[in-house]
Amino acid sequence: MSVVESVDVLIIGAGPSGAIAAALLVKKGYSVRVLEKETFPRFSIGESLLPQCMQYIEEAGMMDAVQAGGFQFKCGAAFLFNGRYTEFDFRDKFSPGWGTTFQIERARFDTILADEAARMGADVRFRHEITGVDVSGDKPSVTYRDADDVEHTMQAKFLLDASGFGRVLPRLLDLHVPSDFPVRQSVFTHITGLSDSDWYDSNKILITIHPKHRDVWFWLIPLGGGKASIGVVARVEFFDNYEGEPKDVLKTIYAEEPQLSSLLVDAEYNFPARKITGYSASVKSLYGKNYTLLGNAGEFLDPVFSSGVTIAMRSASMAAALLDRQLQGEEIDWESEFSIPLKKGVETFRTFVTAWYDQPFQNVIMHDLQQREMAATGSGPANVRAMISSILAGYAWDEANPYVKDSKRRLSVLAELCRQTTDG
Repeated sequence: MSVVESVDVLIIGAGPSGAIAAALLVKKGYSVRVLEKETFPRFSIGESLLPQCMQYIEEAGMMDAVQAGGFQFKCGAAFLFNGRYTEFDFRDKFSPGWGTTFQIERARFDTILADEAARMGADVRFRHEITGVDVSGDKPSVTYRDADDVEHTMQAKFLLDASGFGRVLPRLLDLHVPSDFPVRQSVFTHITGLSDSDWYDSNKILITIHPKHRDVWFWLIPLGGGKASIGVVARVEFFDNYEGEPKDVLKTIYAEEPQLSSLLVDAEYNFPARKITGYSASVKSLYGKNYTLLGNAGEFLDPVFSSGVTIAMRSASMAAALLDRQLQGEEIDWESEFSIPLKKGVETFRTFVTAWYDQPFQNVIMHDLQQREMAATGSGPANVRAMISSILAGYAWDEANPYVKDSKRRLSVLAELCRQTTDG
């Protein structure tokens, strides 16, 4: 008869949300096991952190290790469209908190976080795949296969799904619901030999709008030492116009933007190109009987504003604090204390992502934000930019910011004012 293992908290996935949650919980004295399907280091997308992430890294006690990692400094975001360039410095923002962060290679970054969680006392195990989950009893029961293909059963007082795009619980518990976003595809790779430029600041992510197709955009994330992550995002049918392997498709599309392609004139494509299709996802609920979904396991919007890791880390911080209270015997309302407040920030990001693809937010970003906005809003254009900068920096839960508290209406009014100013 096999022995059923037991632990206070079982976390599926050792990525950022899993590692942050594990660290926070072991600091509270709970036994935590993390089961990760892959072997670290492993490649992952989502390489441009937002400053809001730093709060959760610091809270988890991992800041020294991350800062010692030597990652590329990041202080903002830059945007390019048909030769027009604008940028936001996240240090010039409305919300309090960190204004700088890092561009990261996720393979190394995620390994640092997982190693730190293990150093703090979490039992982190790699090459362990979840094969079944039963949440009908008093305690969730999980079956998994270890690195030697031996099957085990484990019970936990609580289960956290931090499996990211693996979406283990949504798949096993039939929680998945289709996203209301169109099906888009990302094609991406790493390059070396990124050229120097007198117009582009390598301390910022560069987001470029395709000169002819405004719902198509490129990312350029400098990773230091002449290395960069590049990728293009578009609806699936857009890619039907291109032939060849993903790397060839990527080169061809990047060549369609002259100013951006000038940065890649000496680039070497020595890494495999990859693609992800239909990554936007949602679920029926972010929680259930003694389980909660973190980050991308619950919902992923779009990569355009690098919100994924921020949402993942925030969900981990929120869930760990609530779980600590629950394990101490307190009754927790996961709907009002976790799902609703987490989704408030997600909906802020959703508003801006939707307005990006529909173009009003593109127009706002590329606009000068001059006198008409000042007269209509009662605040100077610099303050409007600071409010927008805060959201781009990840502070999508700061309801002191009018563009968070009333994001749809405020953004709609601002876009219309920018249009009138341009037309006038």
